[in-house]
Amino acid sequence: MNSSVDANSQEMGDKAGMTLNDARNLVDLFLIRARTPDRLAARHKVRGEWVDVSWGEELERVRRIGAGFRKLGIGRGDRVAIFADTRYEWVLAAFGLFAIGASAVPIYGSNTPAEIAYILANSGARAIVIDHDAADTKHKQQGRLTRVRQIRDEVPALEHIVLFDAPCSGDDFVTFDELILCGVEALGQESGSEDMLVSAARDTSPDDLAFLLYTSGTTGKPKGVMLSHGNWTSQARTVAQNGLLTEDDIPLLFLPLAHAFALIVPAAHLGLGIAIAYAESIDRAIANAGECRATLMTLVPRVLEKAFNKVVSDGSSQPGIKGQLFRWAMTQFDEYVAARIAGQEHNTLQWMLAQKLVFTQVQAKIHARFGGTMVKFVSGGAPLSKKIAFFFDLCGFHICEGYGLTETCAPTHCNLPFPEGKKIGSVGLPWKGVEVRIAEDGELLMKGPQIMKGYFNLPEETAAAIDPDGWFHTGDIGEVDERGFLTITDRKKDLLKTSGGKYIAPQELENGLKTEPLIGNVLIIGDRRKFVSALITPAEDALLEFAAAHGIASRDFAELSRLPEVHKKVELAVKALNARLPSYATIKKFAILDHEWTQKDGAITPTLKVKRAVVLERYRQLIDGFYEGERYD
Repeated sequence: MNSSVDANSQEMGDKAGMTLNDARNLVDLFLIRARTPDRLAARHKVRGEWVDVSWGEELERVRRIGAGFRKLGIGRGDRVAIFADTRYEWVLAAFGLFAIGASAVPIYGSNTPAEIAYILANSGARAIVIDHDAADTKHKQQGRLTRVRQIRDEVPALEHIVLFDAPCSGDDFVTFDELILCGVEALGQESGSEDMLVSAARDTSPDDLAFLLYTSGTTGKPKGVMLSHGNWTSQARTVAQNGLLTEDDIPLLFLPLAHAFALIVPAAHLGLGIAIAYAESIDRAIANAGECRATLMTLVPRVLEKAFNKVVSDGSSQPGIKGQLFRWAMTQFDEYVAARIAGQEHNTLQWMLAQKLVFTQVQAKIHARFGGTMVKFVSGGAPLSKKIAFFFDLCGFHICEGYGLTETCAPTHCNLPFPEGKKIGSVGLPWKGVEVRIAEDGELLMKGPQIMKGYFNLPEETAAAIDPDGWFHTGDIGEVDERGFLTITDRKKDLLKTSGGKYIAPQELENGLKTEPLIGNVLIIGDRRKFVSALITPAEDALLEFAAAHGIASRDFAELSRLPEVHKKVELAVKALNARLPSYATIKKFAILDHEWTQKDGAITPTLKVKRAVVLERYRQLIDGFYEGERYD
C-alpha cells in the first residue's frame, strides 16, 4: 500500500466532514469513502490473477484519470462516451469524468455502427473510450474501434479516442495507460493546489448531468435520458439504507454498464463502500462467482431462466429410475408453485418426498454452480417467471426481483431479503422517497428523487413523459396491494385486445413459455385478431444439447429447429401453458422459426427485448397465414 495515497485519501475524507445524508453529488461520496482508504474497493483479474484494490488506491486512480482527461481538453459540462464491455476500467473512467465535472455517455458493446453514430452525434460527445478492437463473434460485429472508425466522419465533434487495450495499429487513439501518465504529470505540476476531488465536490450541483443513457429503442430512435448527480446520489443513499445489501456483500458485476440497472452496483459501491468484483465476461460470470467469493449478482431473468433450464434438462435426461424420479419431482414442484401462486400452503406427502429425495440434491448442485458463497439474486430489466422465482427461493436463495426504468435510475421498487420485505410475483415495495399512483387506465405513475431530468434536447417528449404535476408516466400497467407491493402486468402499449374485446398481457404468456429449455424468444400475437398465436425461436445451446441427447449428429440450427421432436416439445409447453389460461388467452397456433433473433438483424435491442413492430412487419405473411379467412375488426 502506498502511504502517500493513504495520507491523501484521509486528508480528503477529513475535509469532507459529511454523512451519507449530506452528500449532494457522487464526488461527495468519493470523499466519504476516502475516510477508509485501506478498505477493499474492487476485485478484478489482471493477467489471469485476481487483484484486490483498496479505496485509497481507487481514488488515486480516479484523480489520475480525471487529470488525464483534463489534459486532453475535456472539462466541466463535456460529455464522453464509453463503448466497452463491463470491466473495472469502465467504472474508473466514469468516476474520472465526474472528478472534472464531465459526464459519461454509455454505449452498448453490441451496438451497430449506425447506432453508435447516432448516439455520438446526438450527445455531442467530445471523446470516446473503447476497450479493444477484437471482433464481436457473438453479435457478428467487427471490432469496436473499427466500428467507430467507420463512422468517425459522421461525428465531427468527436476529437479523441481512448483505448483500454493497446494491441492494434493506428495513431488516431491514445491508450488508457498514456492517459493516466498524462494525469500523473499534470497532478505533479498542480502540487500544492486544492485537491481535484474536493473542488469537484464543491462545484458539482445535484442537478448536473452524471450519465446520459440512451434507451434501447424498441419503438423508434433511442432517446437520451438525462440522469443527474442528485438522481444517482439518491439511489446510492437508498440502497445503502433499505437492507437490500450489507457492508459485507460483494456483488459480482457483469451486466452491460450501458444499462441503468447495472449502474446501481457502482451507486451501491459509493453509498455503502462495498467492494465490487468484476467478472471477466458474461460467459465467465458464473465461474468467476466462486473464485472471487461473490455474495450477490444483479442479473436479468434470462440468466436464471438458463440456469433453471439447465437443471431441468440435465435432471430429465438422466437414464432409468433417476430420470423418472426427477421428472416426478418436477411434477410435484409444479403443483407446489400453483398452490403458492393461489396463496395456499402445499404440504402433501408427495411434495415432502420430492424435496427430500430430489430437491436437496438440486439445491446443493445449484449452490455449487454459483460458487458456494452466493446468497442473493437481484433480478430486473424484464419480468421474472413466478415458477423460476419459486424454484430459486426453494433452493435457498434470496430472490430480490425489482422494477425500474432508465428514466428512474433503475430501481424504484425491490423485494428485500427478509420476510416482510418480499412477495414473490411482485416487484416489491417502493424505495424511500418514491410516490406511486395508479391512473384510471391502470398506468403506473411515479414521483421521486430518482426521476430523470428529461430527454436530451427533446422538450416535447419530456413533457409527454412528465406531466405538469411532476408525475412520470411509466407506460407500464401495474397494481398495488394493501401492503404496498407493486405488480407489473404489462407495458401499456403492448397490451393486446382481441377482436372479442378481451385484453391480454403478452409478457405473461411469453415468460410462461420460456420455462421450456428449448424456447429462446417468443412473440405473442393477437391484437384485433380472433385468437392468440405465437412466433417462437429456439435457444441454440439447448437445441444442440437436445440433438446430442437424441443421437442427432447435425449442428445446423435451421435443420435442428425443424425436427419433429423439437416441435413436439414446444407443443407440450404450449399445451401446459394453455391449461392455466382462460380460453380467450390460449395460444391456438404457433410457428417455430429456423433462426434466432439478433441485435444485428434489428429484431432485438441491446437489452434483449424483442422489437415487436419490427418482428410483426418482418413476419407479416407468416402471421397472416395463421388467420387465413379472418379479418381485422
